Amino acid sequence: MPMIDADGCLLNVSVEGRDGGPTLMLSNALGCTLQMWEPQMAALSKLFRIVRYDRRGHGKSGMPPGPYSMERLGRDVLAILDDLNIAKTHWCGLSMGGMVGQWLGANAPERFDRIILANTGCYYPDPTNWYTRIKAVKDGGLAAIVDTVINGWLTADFREREPQITARLKAMLSASPPEGYIACCEALSTLDQRALLPRIKSPTLVIAGRHDTGTPVAAGEYIRSQIPGASMTILDAAHISNVEQSHAFTEAVAGFLMQR
Repeated sequence: MPMIDADGCLLNVSVEGRDGGPTLMLSNALGCTLQMWEPQMAALSKLFRIVRYDRRGHGKSGMPPGPYSMERLGRDVLAILDDLNIAKTHWCGLSMGGMVGQWLGANAPERFDRIILANTGCYYPDPTNWYTRIKAVKDGGLAAIVDTVINGWLTADFREREPQITARLKAMLSASPPEGYIACCEALSTLDQRALLPRIKSPTLVIAGRHDTGTPVAAGEYIRSQIPGASMTILDAAHISNVEQSHAFTEAVAGFLMQR
């Protein structure tokens, strides 16, 4: 896995899959590493050259002091594409990865072919929840929030049915560096990208989870309504829909990206 320099921050990047195929870049949720996409890799790597990365402050990437911003996180992506000599890519981002995708689609449209925005929002009218989470992590580390977050990521039925998958996600979240997690929460506390959405011209698919309380269907529907020509798919999942409904998610992604 290469380490790519983005304005002094080394980013952990993985490139695998179909040589010579179209490129698909995957972007993680807050508190996740590039491993969150493992359920998709077997199928999608046969179709695409897959680029995954750990966001700054996460996984094996560097952790400069925060707060971070969507622009900073978007420019990290452009630094990765430049370093890999990728002129244009498809994009699939979930949750915070979808928010970064909105910034990129509006500000670097020439770099993106088709865009998938999954389980995401563009605006938090009340940042109180983020301030509360930041304080909790400052006081007690990730352990203070991990159970609450996992309960929002996956439905109770899935957690009961798939304890090992649930435990892996919980371990991933628990291992997040608190400083990097907080720096990303600070970016979310000021999120308002409503004005960017009409500027996104790439063909766009919005994926929402029927049981997602963090970025509910209404948030996805608003994004769909503001991006010209965007379509929407709703999956029977909570927030981390690529894990909870891995087959349906992969089919939705592949079907949309392979359209002619």
